[in-house]
Amino acid sequence: MSALLLHPNDTILVVTTALAVGDTVAIDGAPIRMAVPIEVGHKIARHALATGDTVIKYGAPIGSMTAPAVRGDHVHLHNMKSDYIAMHLRDTLERSTS
Repeated sequence: MSALLLHPNDTILVVTTALAVGDTVAIDGAPIRMAVPIEVGHKIARHALATGDTVIKYGAPIGSMTAPAVRGDHVHLHNMKSDYIAMHLRDTLERSTS
């Protein structure tokens, strides 16, 4: 198993082994080929997600999509945001302390 469904209501799965381009992951029984490499601990879309859709992990909302994703797409800072805490990138933090 290379991706884990944590709760039956989740809209994402958590990657449990590093995935390379072309690797296949079973999502709800359907084989999905990875288009990009994905690191352990990152999320992939369980089904198509539209901009504004809620991202559910552990059965609870953790954020919303800022761009659409198809089944198996990497879900991370490039296409989702937290609805609860501000997100900062390292360069943002470095600029604010200079």
